[in-house]
Amino acid sequence: MTSLLHLDSSADCSGGSLSRELTALFAATWRERHAGGEYRYRDLVADPVPPLDSAYCALGRRVERHGSVPPERVAALAEGVAERAAWELTRPLIAELRAAGTVVIGAPMYNFTVAASLKAWIDRVTFPGAFEGAGLLNGKRVVVISTRGGGYGPGTPQEANDFVTPYLRGYFGRLGVTGDDLRFVCAELTLAELAPHLASLRPAAARSREAARVETTALAAL
Repeated sequence: MTSLLHLDSSADCSGGSLSRELTALFAATWRERHAGGEYRYRDLVADPVPPLDSAYCALGRRVERHGSVPPERVAALAEGVAERAAWELTRPLIAELRAAGTVVIGAPMYNFTVAASLKAWIDRVTFPGAFEGAGLLNGKRVVVISTRGGGYGPGTPQEANDFVTPYLRGYFGRLGVTGDDLRFVCAELTLAELAPHLASLRPAAARSREAARVETTALAAL
């Protein structure tokens, strides 16, 4: 079945988040294009994924010692209430990701990298054995929509400080999502509308925002 997993990680739930605006545009366009397709939404801020704990680590180490253990066999290895609870938190997240044909991720840049809410989701879904062999994400499509307060594009002074794009490219690439199956949409200079000292950059910010909208719509319509 055609399916979309929609993730938001912006801390701004007040209506002022551009990454949320763009992922919503992607989802609306995709759903119009794929009527009847399965759609799942997860707000990683309103419904945060708990960070890793000792129970997750203990269960993960036990799974590692048993070799390649598929997710459906992990519950049998859980010992105690805490480990079973850790797995019950983790299992649905893995299932959602494995079931999705397309994943759209709102990934605003915070202090040069991804939000803690997104990192917590990544840490938890990357449970030992979840994405090995047949469990790799080959053939799935991932669209990352990243927003930044400044300019980090090719040739800019801040280019080397973009740790969102290379991090997510490396992460999903290791899981088998490469080439045209992994796409990045970047809207930059979002602080120009707010900061008086960046007022001269507002036309460039508007162009970046509009280009991101056009690209988002085009990718969702594929």
